[in-house]
Amino acid sequence: MIDIDKLIIGFDSGLRTLLIPAQTARPVPGKELPEAELTEMEKRLSCALMRVNHVGEVCAQALYQGQGLTARNEVVQQVLMQAAREETEHLAWTERRIAELGGRKSLLNPLWYGGSFVIGVVAGLLGDKWNLGFLAETEHQVEAHLASHLQHLPNNDEKSRAIVAQMKSDEANHATMALSYGGAEQLPLPVKVAMNLGSKVMTRTAYWV
Repeated sequence: MIDIDKLIIGFDSGLRTLLIPAQTARPVPGKELPEAELTEMEKRLSCALMRVNHVGEVCAQALYQGQGLTARNEVVQQVLMQAAREETEHLAWTERRIAELGGRKSLLNPLWYGGSFVIGVVAGLLGDKWNLGFLAETEHQVEAHLASHLQHLPNNDEKSRAIVAQMKSDEANHATMALSYGGAEQLPLPVKVAMNLGSKVMTRTAYWV
C-alpha cells in the first residue's frame, strides 16, 4: 500500500518541479565562460536541445519520485532520492541556460511529468531489483542521449556544452551507483527497446513544443 504521507510529498515535489525555479548547490558548469556570438540558427538549435534536456530532467524527477513512492527497501529509496536531488541541479542548469539563450521550456511539461511519474510507480511496484535495474537502464540511455547532444550543439556554444558534459558525467555515476548496491535486474530487451522508443517520441516532440 502507498503511504499517504509519501503521496503528499510526491505531489508537492511535482508542483515544485513544474512551478518553482529549481535551485543548485553546485556552481553552474561553464558559468565563468564568456557568452559566444551565436547566429540565430545556432541559438535556436541550442535552445531546442537544452529544452529537450530540461524535459529529460523533469521526467527524471517524476520517475524517481514515483519509484521512491513504491520502493520497498529503505536503501533503494535513499538511492532514488539521492539521484533525484542531483537531477534537481540539472533541472536548474538547463532552465537557466534556456533563459540565457532567450528560449522557453516545453509547454508539455505537466504531461511529461505525469506520464513519467506513473511509469516510476509501476517500476517500483515490480520490486526493488527491477527498480534498480530500471534506474540503471534509464541513466545509461540518458547518458547516450547527452553524448549525441554534445555532437550536435554548436562548437562555439561552450556554456551549453559544459552543462551537458557535466550532466553526462553525473548520469554515468547514477547508473554505477544503482548497480553498486547489487540485486539490480537486467531489463529484458523488449523493455529497453520500448524505453528507447518512448524517449525518442519525447525528445522529438520537446524539440519543437
